[in-house]
Amino acid sequence: MEIVTSILAGVLFATGVYNLLQKQVLRIVIGTGLITHGAHIFILTMGKLKTGQPPVLTDGITEYTDPLPQALILTSIVISFGVTSLLLVLAYRTAQENNTDNMEQLRGNSNE
Repeated sequence: MEIVTSILAGVLFATGVYNLLQKQVLRIVIGTGLITHGAHIFILTMGKLKTGQPPVLTDGITEYTDPLPQALILTSIVISFGVTSLLLVLAYRTAQENNTDNMEQLRGNSNE
């Protein structure tokens, strides 16, 4: 199962980097979102996908699920939501002010 989730994380990273290299601002924002989701799956995979009892230590429980990767992912989700919302607001404001979302035109590189 770790192989499948590792491949999925790699695909998310690859499509995220591909979108980061595009010219439209909205695709760049989508690329950052895909990279953060790839990081979430990567953290989950590195925590070893094992099943077991909840992490409440009582007598008789020998195998329990490690709560640390879940806590890291939850924190990462909150941070990535904040970053994505900030990037969406900046992209919207940039498109409103400059009447374009093309990065080449925003940089002022008019090689025409």
